[in-house]
Amino acid sequence: MQESDLPALVTLVLWASFALAVAFGAIAQRTHFCTMGAVADIVNMGDWTRMRMWLMAMGVAMIGFNAMVALGWVQAGQSVYAGPRLIWLSNAIGGLLFGFGMVLASGCGSKTLVRIGGGSLKSLVVFCVLALAAYATLRGITAVARVATLDTVALTLPSGQDLPSLLAAATGVPRGTLALLLGGAIGGAFMLFALAKPEGRSADALLAGLGLGAVIVAVWWVSGRLGHLAEHPVTLEDVFLATNTQRMESLTFVAPMAYTVDWLILFSDKSKVLTIGIVTTLGVVVGSALVALLNRSFRWESFGGSEDTANHIVGAVLMGVGGVTAMGCTIGQGLSGVSTLAIGSFIALAGIIGGAVLALRYQVWRLDQGD
Repeated sequence: MQESDLPALVTLVLWASFALAVAFGAIAQRTHFCTMGAVADIVNMGDWTRMRMWLMAMGVAMIGFNAMVALGWVQAGQSVYAGPRLIWLSNAIGGLLFGFGMVLASGCGSKTLVRIGGGSLKSLVVFCVLALAAYATLRGITAVARVATLDTVALTLPSGQDLPSLLAAATGVPRGTLALLLGGAIGGAFMLFALAKPEGRSADALLAGLGLGAVIVAVWWVSGRLGHLAEHPVTLEDVFLATNTQRMESLTFVAPMAYTVDWLILFSDKSKVLTIGIVTTLGVVVGSALVALLNRSFRWESFGGSEDTANHIVGAVLMGVGGVTAMGCTIGQGLSGVSTLAIGSFIALAGIIGGAVLALRYQVWRLDQGD
């Protein structure tokens, strides 16, 4: 590739990512997809409908990503999730903080963006506070604390922490073969569980599960295949275009919120350029808004009082700190991360679910105290 061809390729990667994020936002708005709501439905009502959506999306993402690994298109180790250094304590504690926070804030990062598209002013406040807390945890005061404490507790594995790489190192079986087998088996099991009950086979459940899972896979392809240059024409280095991490990326919505605010504030700084994380953050809002306007569900929403405001602000801080510490949110780790079959992603996901359950129990206790 010639240097003169780079701008056009970067533009294509950004527009493709934006379009996929618009689809994600539209589907999430249309189907009421919500990972916090999925956990709350089970804890409060025993209803697994939205959890089946999430599990089906996980299954599709696992099968799709690992099929691409088997084809030689991408490698799990080229993402931030599957490196050899397993920061298991950061994954667990960060996930716990994020899960607790998303209940207080009435939804995770992706739901915050979807609700902004639907007219929620309090979600706009959550977005701003979450972005500030996330930026501080990436580069500021909480970043120093994170690096000096939780991140020091780690295991260094002989290979990548994704299951195919670990088993390939132990057995000698080709990684691509193991990726196809494990991705198909684990992802297929998740899909079968999701489809086992009638509620998992409803139109909305199928649209959310199949559609959102496919979006995750497609963004992996855009970043890891379309936007990958084995040899940059200027630096001659291996590079993934338009990414904040300098690695291949799929959807995630904590650090990208911080990068979005940074880009908006420092727009005149020519070093601040659009990335996949920024355009997908904006794309989810646009997709959600389009559906909300078309089906006339767009409604302005504000805080119900001082306690409601405080809960959302505290929840946003916990999500910002926890999401960066855990290296992802319910989408970043719960869909994109687990699709790579990385051990840290499953630890973070368990922490997120555990934190959400604790927060739901806390809310019940608060109601009992009010009585």
